[in-house]
Amino acid sequence: MFSLVLSIQNSTINTPLHLDSIELPPTLTDLDLTVNRLSELDSRIAHLSMLKKLSLRQNLIEDSAVEPLSRWDALSDLEELILRDNKLAEVPDISIFSRLLVFDVSFNEITSLEGLSKASSTLKELYNSTINTPLHLDSIELPPTLTDLDLTVNRLSELDSRIAHLSMLKKLSLRQNLIEDSAVEPLSRWDALSDLEELILRDNKLAEVPDISIFSRLLVFDVSFNEITSLEGLSKASSTLKELYNSTINTPLHLDSIELPPTLTDLDLTVNRLSELDSRIAHLSMLKKLSLRQNLIEDSAVEPLSRWDALSDLEELILRDNKLAEVPDISIFSRLLVFDVSFNEITSLEGLSKASSTLKELYVSKNLNYTKR
Repeated sequence: MFSLVLSIQNSTINTPLHLDSIELPPTLTDLDLTVNRLSELDSRIAHLSMLKKLSLRQNLIEDSAVEPLSRWDALSDLEELILRDNKLAEVPDISIFSRLLVFDVSFNEITSLEGLSKASSTLKELYNSTINTPLHLDSIELPPTLTDLDLTVNRLSELDSRIAHLSMLKKLSLRQNLIEDSAVEPLSRWDALSDLEELILRDNKLAEVPDISIFSRLLVFDVSFNEITSLEGLSKASSTLKELYNSTINTPLHLDSIELPPTLTDLDLTVNRLSELDSRIAHLSMLKKLSLRQNLIEDSAVEPLSRWDALSDLEELILRDNKLAEVPDISIFSRLLVFDVSFNEITSLEGLSKASSTLKELYVSKNLNYTKR
């Protein structure tokens, strides 16, 4: 079965789109009207009975404009509804969509998710982010079938205890909120979340790494841009952990308090004021990406890399924005695809002569004294 997709994204931004000049094909399955300065919905959308995805992202849509959706029976099989970045003050009535899987009302003016009380039990991904208005979750019952809950930018200072019962949850994002250590402490006792695979706590007010030992299948963990100086809490991390992200601004990170999980494939230590590499990185034989961007690393600190045989399968090495004067010897990385030494103090690219023939992306811009020859 073929899908018919119509994407009309208005790149001029300041000129509203007029849909009435075209006939919408009745076989449409995916209609993307992102960034079109729309303030109302074209009534003909109501007859697109094969529609599976409708995106109205970044328009000028208010509550009254989406109210008709609740009566458009032909759209009952819709699986994805994107209303992100509009002018909604309330969650629209979506009870008609009996097969809805994904619903995004992020970056509107919504303070309550009360409209979700009638949401289909099929709902798996819910996205709501706000800027200046804190979200009140207590007005609804979160669908028990949720697999992905994104509460980015909601000025949350505590976790709703009902999240503890979302046993099907695979991804939880609490990025850019006001969460402190005491607020995430209950996570360590929420047994129903043991199958969580991705936990995003980036850009909050954490001073310590929370206890994540309960998450036996955790793959991705992000505590970047908090106030953390030690990763001691990771000592009990699951051996399944593959991606670890920690970036700080003014507080240097001390890695020596933990044993890095040997299953790591992606280690991001961006913005940590590091001046040397932890020798234990040398033993991460499954590592595919290593980012040391925006640190204080000099040539002598990266010299050991050339002897770390266990990293020979590394595919991406990011040394951008450090204090390098020379290109390090990367000949050991026989499968390297991406190499970034931009924003250093490099004057010659001589070290690249031994680079792997697999290299596909090379970034050397904005070096202090480097000029193309």
